[in-house]
Amino acid sequence: MTEPISKEALRTDEWTINMGPHHPSTHGVLRLELTTDGEIVSKARPSLGYLHRGLEKIGERVAWAQFMPFTDRLDYLAGMNCNCAYAWAVEKLAGIEIPERAEWIRVLVCELNRISSHLVAWGSFCADMGAFTPLLYGIREREWVNDLFEMVCGQRLTYNYARIGGVSHDLPPGFLEKTKEFCDYFEPLIDEYNRLITYNKILVHRLKNIGVISARDAIEWGLSGPNLRGSGFAYDIRRAEPYSVYPKLDFNVVVGHADRGTLGDCFDRYLVRIDEMRESVKIVRQVIDRIPDGPVMAKVPRVFKPPAGECYFRAESPRGETGFYLISDGGTNAYRLKIRTGSYMAMNIFEKISKGVMISDIVALIGSFDIILPETDR
Repeated sequence: MTEPISKEALRTDEWTINMGPHHPSTHGVLRLELTTDGEIVSKARPSLGYLHRGLEKIGERVAWAQFMPFTDRLDYLAGMNCNCAYAWAVEKLAGIEIPERAEWIRVLVCELNRISSHLVAWGSFCADMGAFTPLLYGIREREWVNDLFEMVCGQRLTYNYARIGGVSHDLPPGFLEKTKEFCDYFEPLIDEYNRLITYNKILVHRLKNIGVISARDAIEWGLSGPNLRGSGFAYDIRRAEPYSVYPKLDFNVVVGHADRGTLGDCFDRYLVRIDEMRESVKIVRQVIDRIPDGPVMAKVPRVFKPPAGECYFRAESPRGETGFYLISDGGTNAYRLKIRTGSYMAMNIFEKISKGVMISDIVALIGSFDIILPETDR
């Protein structure tokens, strides 16, 4: 009787190969140094820095208000969230209280941008897995949100909408009605997405039990946002450290629950983003019903000089925690500006969870993290 062949007998030479920075599934200029034995990955080391622009140093050289357009480039799929997070940070540092209507508008545009960002994450992830049609659906619905943002600020990608003290423009006539029309159109489509692809046998088998991250590991490695909640840990900054008008709103914190495989796998991280779009629609509807009238801008001196001091403000962006640490020396620009982003922190754990997977599973891991490279290279 023939003896089974051992794994050691099947081992061949290890190769070190580059995946990226031009590989389409790396979602930007990410380079992975893969050490492989055939199709099995023994090590995957992320190599960053291909998009470094010195944003933090720029923030220390320009005036406080002049840094706002640069925050759009921090995460170009969630510019509204980055705009508002920076504004909230500076307002916390300077002790500025903004008009209530401006707070409601900020939450409205942030949640619309969360939907827009998750649509791109969903569509591109499915395209990475070989299903191209969902990307077309995602881009189609994202155009609705782009049209709404064009109404409110004239831009479709880099918005520069928030201001220190409020927002640049009030909502135009008919905006809330068109936003409600979008919600009525979009909400039923989430179930259609699930019928289209979510529980497709091939997709489920590509994602379940791959890249499993326990809640403990997710916390210890600094994950945030959907990548943390996908491991079953219900931490959402909008609930844990409430800011703006989020304490007045009713929504659920979506977590992974081992829907098809192991808790904390790629499928759980995928599903969290699908369900978060439902919650964002719920929040948008509440804002439409409850937004008050009034001014949208506080009185802020033209020559703006916050008092000397420091602060840290964190906001829940589509890719997790977007945090701004600011130090003021009482001047017209920041003495120190430090940014924390969800994508950069997600790359820390990549090497740990990629050991022993197939090369094709590396693509699933990258897509499940929903990284965007401007967030990693600041």
